[in-house]
Amino acid sequence: MTDDDRLFLVTGATGKTGGGTVNLLLERGHRVRALVHREDRRSRELARAGAEIAVSDLHDLDGVTTAMRGITGAYLCHPILPGLLEATTYFAQAATEAGVRSVVNMSQISARRDSGSEAARLHWLCERLLDRTDLLTTHIRPTFFAEWLTMCWERRDGEGYLRLPFGDGRHAPIAAIDQSHVIAALLLDPEPHDRAIHTLHGPIELNHHEITRAMSPALGIPVHYEPIEVEEFASAMSERGMPAHLVQHLRNVAVDYQNGVFSGTNDTIERIGHRLPLSVEQFVVENKTAFDTNGPYFVPAPRHG
Repeated sequence: MTDDDRLFLVTGATGKTGGGTVNLLLERGHRVRALVHREDRRSRELARAGAEIAVSDLHDLDGVTTAMRGITGAYLCHPILPGLLEATTYFAQAATEAGVRSVVNMSQISARRDSGSEAARLHWLCERLLDRTDLLTTHIRPTFFAEWLTMCWERRDGEGYLRLPFGDGRHAPIAAIDQSHVIAALLLDPEPHDRAIHTLHGPIELNHHEITRAMSPALGIPVHYEPIEVEEFASAMSERGMPAHLVQHLRNVAVDYQNGVFSGTNDTIERIGHRLPLSVEQFVVENKTAFDTNGPYFVPAPRHG
């Protein structure tokens, strides 16, 4: 246990990076306030683990203000939905009023002023907004999460398929738990990383043909990558009910991916998070049951005849 009295706020606390961060901080003996949208099974699990639960929304200024009281450092994570700029503004104002010392901001590797993705451009703007506060501010920009493989996975006739618009582009898939180790470390020691931008990558850069070859022995079945056109992918996402804001983002992400924006690797997970990042094989083995059924966003193959 630690004897310091710091209190950390984790937004998106029932999500993958947020939930992992909450648990890591609690395991290390720190106090955590978890910001959740509602009380449910996931929030009750966090409470049982020792987290204080705050029920609010990043788009509720009064709720965020209440959640910030007594906070030392906070993790900001907003889904790819409209309202990011408003939510970040509320967050920054509430944190400043409460005397919060530091923030770790979840951004995107494709965040830049001239991005074709509205979401990525807004992330770039929100980075600049937070940089203008007095908070010790660190931005993290992950490449594609390894969890994306489970979301777009199709299991058909005893074999696995990824039908995605990424051509022969490459990236090093990064697991959410590895990101949580970095987030927790940045919250606990923010000073050396003030105004830093850290890109987060897994250990090995691969194209999707290589990714599926790595998945196959871990799952014990043949796994295939079938490149598709960007518009086929975007249409399938729209048909599945994805919000237009997210579809617009993913369409442009696919182009960025093919152009190398998501490529690269580095030692950030090991250097800051003090652990070796999971390989594709390790991630699949640790999440094997997630591949038993189709992911929610798989693109079905066209029917013939």
